[in-house]
Amino acid sequence: MRPPVLYRPFMSGRYEVSAGLYRLGAQAIPWREDAAVETHTFALDDTHTRFVASKAAAHRRALHEYAGEANLRPALRVAALEFIACTLAADSGGVITWDGETLTHALLGWTATLDLNRNSVEALTRSDAPAAALVADLQPVSALDVLGLGAQEDLAIIARGPHGDWLAATHVLSPQHWDPRDKLGRDFVAVHAPVAGSGPMNATAPRLVDAVITRGPFVRFAWGLSMTDRLDHHPAAPPDADRHADTPFDPERAHLRVERQTLTGFPAADGALFTIRPYTFTLRDAVRTPHHARALAAAMRSMTPEQVTYKGLDGVLPALLTWLDTLC
Repeated sequence: MRPPVLYRPFMSGRYEVSAGLYRLGAQAIPWREDAAVETHTFALDDTHTRFVASKAAAHRRALHEYAGEANLRPALRVAALEFIACTLAADSGGVITWDGETLTHALLGWTATLDLNRNSVEALTRSDAPAAALVADLQPVSALDVLGLGAQEDLAIIARGPHGDWLAATHVLSPQHWDPRDKLGRDFVAVHAPVAGSGPMNATAPRLVDAVITRGPFVRFAWGLSMTDRLDHHPAAPPDADRHADTPFDPERAHLRVERQTLTGFPAADGALFTIRPYTFTLRDAVRTPHHARALAAAMRSMTPEQVTYKGLDGVLPALLTWLDTLC
């Protein structure tokens, strides 16, 4: 498998909270060095085992803190699950197969018979595989659980009805300092209200949700800096050094965390699938040239004080900027 793509969304020199939608399969992604047009929803790469280990640990610790449903209509559930199964297989390069009933995952060693209408696992057999030991003690509780554990992406389903939109399902095992339980059942504005600087984006929420459901698929990116490379930063997970008051800036331990997010609508079911794939790159890999350093420093300086706090950078920003200015 290939290494992950290195994205640098900070190269605009601005930190912005906006929809930032690129039409999947049609618009080039400027955050890639080759500015390629991307067509995939799911990305399977050579960091897969790391994701399996992290997701399995979260699942084992407290699945209910990461996954749940809120008034998810059966038609939307089936539309989303069918899309996930078919597209995960198509994007996997043969590692995953799906025949409409049985999903095989060559890296997990799973062969699972799924009933998408019931969101159930009818049968699961296991075999030797590269990551089989990491999930040997796990028992998936639903079809969505099987699919979410097999992907490197996290999954969420957005629903819309006569009275507005809401987050109808989550399988988010790699959250970045937020609790999926706080978002379930809430509309777009409520979900994003805690995000510093989200006001202008939230003001367009009805049009944005309609575009996601009826005009996609889209891809967008969010980014920040972390003092560790851990994937799961659920507030209830065991703490690590990231965002700890006593953690200093260290360029050898700091990481750029980029989330590649896709949005695929199901107009007939009045909803959409939202995928979140976190990437972590060492800061030295992300900032290889003076040009990269200048852009990141400019983006950091464009943050409001509220955004600096929201991103957990209060204690490290001065030292980070000094280091970047030295590279420039």
